[in-house]
Amino acid sequence: MNLKDQHIIKTVNLSIGYTSKKKVNTIASGLNIELDKGKLVCLLGKNGIGKSTLLRTLTKVQPALSGEIFINNNNLKTLNSIDLAKSLSLVLTEHLPESNLSVYELVALGRQPYTNWVGNLSETDLKFINNAFEQTNTKHLINAKYYELSDGQLQKVLIARALAQNTDIIILDEPTAHLDLHHTIETFALLKKLAKEFNKTIIISTHEVNLALQLADILWLMTPSSFKAGFTEDLIENNSLNQLFESDLISFNKILKQFTVSNSY
Repeated sequence: MNLKDQHIIKTVNLSIGYTSKKKVNTIASGLNIELDKGKLVCLLGKNGIGKSTLLRTLTKVQPALSGEIFINNNNLKTLNSIDLAKSLSLVLTEHLPESNLSVYELVALGRQPYTNWVGNLSETDLKFINNAFEQTNTKHLINAKYYELSDGQLQKVLIARALAQNTDIIILDEPTAHLDLHHTIETFALLKKLAKEFNKTIIISTHEVNLALQLADILWLMTPSSFKAGFTEDLIENNSLNQLFESDLISFNKILKQFTVSNSY
């Protein structure tokens, strides 16, 4: 690994998938990704293509089949859970376990990597927590119980928890899956702001393809036969979007820069 390499995430010949006693199920292989800091990345592909598998592998939730992953020039295999939690935060769509936590307490959990799991908050911890509420415009929710929140409010609070964790990288798996159009756009706008104004590297898997095309700096495109990464405008220009969905019902309109209902429908 070149010590001068400034990529915040890099993979070398990465293969992802699952192993069982009987066989290895390879989802994608030969992935060579180089990602710089401060970008909004949207991971696109149809259901079941392996988007969540890729994100789980990048975050060490599941092991890679082969290849290497580097986070801030550190091999992912060498990072313990605390060091990884100081570099990378993960926002999942799964329902939270039942508890009586307030919104403030939920966001404060983002500081656990720095409090040795004891929970005593320092002035520095309080600063990051308060900044997280300000950056997500959720201060008015501090005293609410998290289970009282709407889906849109909860998503913003979970992003606030990731911000309180103070990591360079935030990875979100389908963050707008249960949101209406208004809250979906609001969430995308917030993530774009965090990448642009606070130099966060934001990676999200999403089915909101047309929104991704408008806001993403980088696209990661997964198809059954390939993985392509690049600047959004470049991938539009070289017709990479045409192969994203194999369907007669939708097609990519290069002029409009969005997917539309096919004329053959």
